[in-house]
Amino acid sequence: MRWKLAESGRQLDANVVRLTAGQRVDAHTEPDLDVLLLVLTGDGTLESAGPDEPLAAGGLVWLPHGSTRALVAGAAGLSYLTVHRRRPGMRIGSRPPGTAGPVTG
Repeated sequence: MRWKLAESGRQLDANVVRLTAGQRVDAHTEPDLDVLLLVLTGDGTLESAGPDEPLAAGGLVWLPHGSTRALVAGAAGLSYLTVHRRRPGMRIGSRPPGTAGPVTG
């Protein structure tokens, strides 16, 4: 990752990612958040449930929540910006009543 939005109190997350030629982001599913992906430089391929989609500088892709996708950088590498709603922070809370405790050996 080349850059990350990190200001406190923000409602968005944004990252700039650089992949070298042939590097990939393995298939994954984002269950909760829609993501906008803007190709900054280079080229690559977006692999999803539909046909593979070529990516080139200036291309903008909406990745809806629940979709599975992978990215593969082309010969020139691939730099892209992602923007999505900020995830709430993890919280430690009480265990719901009736749930099992830790397993001990």
